[in-house]
Amino acid sequence: MLGKRKRVVLTIKDKLDIIKKLEEGNSFKKLSVLYGIGESTVRDIKKNKERIINYANNSDPTSGVSKRKSMKSSTYEELDRVMIEWFNQQKTNGIPVSGTICAKQARFFFDALGMEGDFNASSGWLTRFKQRHGIPKAAGKGTKLKGDETAASEFCGNFQEFVKRENLLPEQIYGADQTGLFWKCLPTRTLAFDTDQSTCEYRTSRERIIIMCCANATGLHKLNLCVVGKAKRPRAFKGTDLSNLPVTYFSQKSAWIEPSVLKQWFEKCFVPQVQKHLKSKGLREKAVLLLDFPAAHPAEELLNSDDGRIIVKYLPPNVTSLIQPMSQGVLTTVKRYYRAGLIQKYMDEGNDPKLFWKNLTVLDAIYEASRAWNQIRSSTITRAWRKLFPGNEENPSVSIDEGAILAANLATVLQNTEDCEHVNIENIGQWFDSRSSGSNCQVLADLVGAADRAKAGEQKQPSRKTRKAELNPEKHISHRAALEWTENLLDYLEQQDDMLLSDKLVLRRLRTIIRRKQRIQTKSHL
Repeated sequence: MLGKRKRVVLTIKDKLDIIKKLEEGNSFKKLSVLYGIGESTVRDIKKNKERIINYANNSDPTSGVSKRKSMKSSTYEELDRVMIEWFNQQKTNGIPVSGTICAKQARFFFDALGMEGDFNASSGWLTRFKQRHGIPKAAGKGTKLKGDETAASEFCGNFQEFVKRENLLPEQIYGADQTGLFWKCLPTRTLAFDTDQSTCEYRTSRERIIIMCCANATGLHKLNLCVVGKAKRPRAFKGTDLSNLPVTYFSQKSAWIEPSVLKQWFEKCFVPQVQKHLKSKGLREKAVLLLDFPAAHPAEELLNSDDGRIIVKYLPPNVTSLIQPMSQGVLTTVKRYYRAGLIQKYMDEGNDPKLFWKNLTVLDAIYEASRAWNQIRSSTITRAWRKLFPGNEENPSVSIDEGAILAANLATVLQNTEDCEHVNIENIGQWFDSRSSGSNCQVLADLVGAADRAKAGEQKQPSRKTRKAELNPEKHISHRAALEWTENLLDYLEQQDDMLLSDKLVLRRLRTIIRRKQRIQTKSHL
């Protein structure tokens, strides 16, 4: 008589592996023997396939799937979701987070959400919260979240062995990371901020998009910038074909990229672009992507190409600042190029900040962010990989700080600009490195006083006949008419799927020039 079978409790990762093997045609009996479980258990796993996959998609990529054995969720799922989003924001900004702070914040969210029940933010709740999301340890009071040097060193060694074992070249190794970009952002001590502030209303910029940069270790293949906004189709996108944008655009409500968006980007953008690039280089269509994202993103097993040759590897928790390539100065430099471009655009259009901000749209920001990403040098990206690949840098003795050079150049230009003589490199550096919409990052409000609105209302609108005369090429063409033509032509180009980005940029430059001329003419008539 056979002895009683030992009870085996499978992890979520094991269940995912069984689902994959079932899809490959393996029988229930074969899998039951392989995993030491009953056939009925295998059938139950198949029956709950959708639930298991959905749970894995929303679990921590580094530890949630590989260690957890049950799919029991939090009693207060909405509170759990809000708390992990808040925690990730604090972690990204380097803000100290202790167990006491977490408990107080959970209590605050519970009341703010109007939830019912006997919730107690106890030490037991905190422990379970950390286990669910793979949070190793909350930083103590007054202690800034620091990188785990031991985990970073261990990962570097394991990753280098993996690369050697798989015979991968730097051309086949990619890294991606995301950051928030406050796209309406001017420095407090430059440009119009010395004007009469009593007549100008200021507010803190809250308009934010997420940008994700991705490139390989050589820096020679930079994928199109991924941009995520809250609106599915912003008002500024009217008449624009999304497929013609210089970036890949997604929409969501959360502060950081959601699992569904990441999966869609990986399958529809990353894999095709990488396959095309490697094919053009005569290399095997095999690659690995390093990611470091907040919790609740798809597990490694769920992010791979159909043939399994392009895969994802997640960095361990709390090592972003130490070894994540895109966080070694790349994302910071992109933001600096973006803000420098914003200042240049402002200067090109004139010195009326209120009108400049009124005209600035998220579509303008997307084009400016794409331009900033395209300006990043391959050497900057290669240098960012030196901690993972110490010998990959071409000239390790030469270290060029693009951001510092950019700040110095911009400060010099501004010091030779009227009303900006007081600006120095320190002001520019502080503004470049501002992480949020705080005191170093204020903008003019898009508000016009009641008197301005009344004055605008008193201005007689041109008749249809007058407008027709203005649009007649045989007569004098006003700046207003030229601007209208240019904007209509830009709208037309955005709708076409065969227009080059360079053509659109030329028109955008012309629009800037026309706006500046219109501003000068308006001032001369005052």
